[in-house]
Amino acid sequence: MSKRRRLTMRQLRHLLRLRSDGVSVRDIADLLGIARSTVQDGIGRAATAGLSWPLPADLTDDVLEGKLFARQGTKQGVRRLPEPDWSVVAVELKKPGVTLTILWEEYRAIHPDGYGFSRFCDLFRGFERRLTPTMRQVHIAGDKVFVDYSGKKLPIVDRKTGEIREAEIFVGVLGASSYAFAEATWTQTLPDWIGSHVRMFAFFGGVPRLIVPDNLKSGVNKASFYDPEINRSFGRMAAHYGVGVLPARPKRPKDKPKVEAGVRFAQSCILGRLRNQTFFSLEEANAAIRDAVKRINTHVMKRLGQTRQEMFETMERPALAALPAENYEYAEWKLARVSTDYHVEFEHYFYSVPHTLIRQQVDVRATSRTIEVFFKGKRIAAHQRRYGGSRHGTDPDHMPSSHRRYAEWSPARFQRWGASIGPQTEGLIIAILASRPHPEQGFRTCLGVLKLYRTIPTVQAEAVSARAVEIGGLTCKSISALISTYKAPRHSAEPAAVGEHANLRGKAYFH
Repeated sequence: MSKRRRLTMRQLRHLLRLRSDGVSVRDIADLLGIARSTVQDGIGRAATAGLSWPLPADLTDDVLEGKLFARQGTKQGVRRLPEPDWSVVAVELKKPGVTLTILWEEYRAIHPDGYGFSRFCDLFRGFERRLTPTMRQVHIAGDKVFVDYSGKKLPIVDRKTGEIREAEIFVGVLGASSYAFAEATWTQTLPDWIGSHVRMFAFFGGVPRLIVPDNLKSGVNKASFYDPEINRSFGRMAAHYGVGVLPARPKRPKDKPKVEAGVRFAQSCILGRLRNQTFFSLEEANAAIRDAVKRINTHVMKRLGQTRQEMFETMERPALAALPAENYEYAEWKLARVSTDYHVEFEHYFYSVPHTLIRQQVDVRATSRTIEVFFKGKRIAAHQRRYGGSRHGTDPDHMPSSHRRYAEWSPARFQRWGASIGPQTEGLIIAILASRPHPEQGFRTCLGVLKLYRTIPTVQAEAVSARAVEIGGLTCKSISALISTYKAPRHSAEPAAVGEHANLRGKAYFH
């Protein structure tokens, strides 16, 4: 005779409910996908135990199973084996190096006649299933922080104009303790994204092993399961703190359930509770958000009997790595190619590098105060960042000697190029080079002018050059404007007109 399959408690509850509705044994077996003999056995065991539908509301699956499947020869209601505090087991399991085997051994040391290892694990999994999906995941203390932005925004009113501007809400949640951080920023762009991480680590007072972001463009240039491409500036910040970046897989929200729950918290606890308040600045909004975050972190979680703050202090904080001596300073990185004047450009200002690197590709690192240039990982130049004044920042040590490697790029050569077009153009080239602190700083403009002159007749180039020197228009932009307003002379004997049009009154107007 084959061994009868044992009913699960869920099936048994469903069976008793159907039976109370008058459903036949055959139909119950078909609906539950079990044998009729199993249905009959379950009905018989329930009758023997004096149970009928509806079952008492406080009857747990463990108690129900004990009543129905007690060993033969034992009486119902005998003393059950001692159980550990499963909430303590769940918390202990988050600590580094702790396993169910270790916890079971500690349990048996206290209760030598307690549950065997398999039953101990089954009972713990049953406790886990009664927790929220987020809490069921096992996260080791100090291992991960999950970060994302809330999909909904916080309105902030301009006190003077009444204009409403919406702020983003950044959320970070530690995996083991669910300890949360949140703040409002104006955008999701790279400076705000990295700044929020810096303030989050300061709030935690330490650094976890991994950051798990969503595939936000500020953090991940290219989303991929196998080889995600991390934004370079974000990667530099992570390297500063010694933390790894492990992006969630695209369109896989279950990869980051902690932060998904944190985002829901942001929407309910922050946006929901603050919906009737009006904020007039980002600072006001963040002060209210800090209060809301403190409230959620100090709220007792029913299943675990502890607050996020308590779990963080006792379990997570000791597992975090120490903060570096200085906070990370946001820096933007870009690739640049050294021009013939041995300068690189960043936001319309020019910074010198050693002249031997002409035409080489370099990395530019820009902070709010400095511009640094790297070649093959080595810093080869550093300048104070410019926001006004001269557009060129030139270190004298970077300037070439009279026998520099690229001698073909010289003032004399540009002057010869200008002379090949005409005397007025030669004069323009001389004026451009003379207007710069160092002649080499005018090379870029001279190249631009000669490029513009390739597409126009020599007569027009000469006329434009003369007019540019006359008005002091010694930039490519000014010369391009003069070219666009040039009018050819009506007769060959007449001089070329630059800048004449219908709106000019002319000298006759004043006689």
